[in-house]
Order: sequence, then C-alpha cells, then structure tokens
Amino acid sequence: MQELILMKFIYTSQYDNCLTYRRIYLPPPSPEDLIPPGLFKGTYGSHGLEIVMLSFHGTHVKVTKITGDPNVPAGQLTLHIDMTRRVHLPDIEHLQNFDKLSRMVLEIHQQVQCDQQNQEHCHASTQHCLDSSQPACNGVQERQEQGVNAAGVDMQMDAEGAAAGEPGAAGLPFVLPVGVMARNEVYPRTCRACFYGTGLIAGHGFTSPERTPGLFILFNEQCFGFIWLDLKSFSLYSRIEDSLKNAQAPFREAFELMLKNMQSWTS
Repeated sequence: MQELILMKFIYTSQYDNCLTYRRIYLPPPSPEDLIPPGLFKGTYGSHGLEIVMLSFHGTHVKVTKITGDPNVPAGQLTLHIDMTRRVHLPDIEHLQNFDKLSRMVLEIHQQVQCDQQNQEHCHASTQHCLDSSQPACNGVQERQEQGVNAAGVDMQMDAEGAAAGEPGAAGLPFVLPVGVMARNEVYPRTCRACFYGTGLIAGHGFTSPERTPGLFILFNEQCFGFIWLDLKSFSLYSRIEDSLKNAQAPFREAFELMLKNMQSWTS
C-alpha cells in the first residue's frame, strides 16, 4: 500500500504546489455488516490501481476514493450500493450475455428512479401520496406490486435479508459477460451475492460527473467487484491487509462527519 500511495503522491505533486493533509478514520465495524469494512485497492482501467474505503450504512454500502485520478478525485463516492435491491444472476450461459445482464440491472435502475420521483411528488403534495388512484411511473409500480420485475429480479428483499446477504454456502457460479473489459482477468469464479448499485464517472478534471448503474459482486470477505454498464468495464477490489494503528474513529458520528467532509476535498 505504501508504494501505491507514493506513486499517487509523485503524480499529484507534479501539478500541485501546495498539498493538504487530513486525518482519515477507518470505518467502524458492526455485527450487521456483510463483510468487515476497510481499505481495498481497485482497478480503474488506464488509471491503474486506486485505494478505496468500503463502509456500511444500514442497508447501503459506500465505497469512497482515498486516492483519485484526473477524472474522479479522492474523497468522492465512487460506488453506492443498495443492498435492498439484490440481483439474482441467471445461469452461466445467460450470464455471459451482456445485454441480458444489462436489462436486469437497468430494470432496477428504472424502479429506483420511479421511487425517487414518487418521493418527490409526496413532498410536493401530501394529497398525491394519499390518493391511491394516482398512476405511478409508467406502469412500473404494477410490476413492483407483483414482487418481481420484468427481468425476474426479486425486488422485495427486506432489510434483514439484505444485511445478512443470504450468501450461498458453496458460492454462486460467476463469469464476466462477453465484451466486458477487465484489467485483471484473474478474478473469483464464484460469488456470495450481487446487488444493484451506481458508479461515479466524470470527464477530465471532474467535469460533468454522473452516477451510472452497475452491478456490485461480493466474491468473499477479501474482494468484491463492480461492472460499469455504461463503460462495459469491470473493476476488481482486493482487501488491503496492512495494519494501521490508531486509525479507528473514536465514535460512529466522527466517522460519518469525516466521510461527509471528504466530499468537499475537490471544492
């Protein structure tokens, strides 16, 4: 890890004359966490390896950049995972079909957008929320009430099931879809669970940032992956085993405040 941080320091120092240092706390663990939180090194295409921090927040997972790149700098939320929206993968033969996997994830993405629109309408008009006759999001609500969306993805996984992850004891078969670019072809061929999430992409200089849908793959406690649908790219994240002394947050609120402040690093 020291070599990776040094490489980022040398790269950054070529462009900045003034460097600012801030204390970073490691995420506090909880018995409800899917896996132990902590630091991971992930592959980011031509940008190479970057250090990220995985933390749990109820039924959501946040992956924050500790080291950044010219597109998405340090401190930004690179991945945001919703564990209430689990994706049940098809068999290996169909999993290799990128279009099929993409349709499954985009179906959930559409439902998320629909839910957000309904919440906005609720804030704008209380009567709208109370009026059950109001149509919801172009018919997506009808599929939601059935408990299964058009792609066959279970949308009714409750918070308890999400926290437990319901990982398969022997692991679920996994293979990258054909056409998805992977910097590292060596990745686990079994996974514990998959969830819908979004990844942050941007132009050079962090211009036009946008959250795009993708698939979060939990392989085991030591690594996870993310398929960026818009980029047709795969990132693999491996746990950093280095022991860091005195890095734990004194209390949960201190960690949450640090995480919030990290977003302002680029402002």
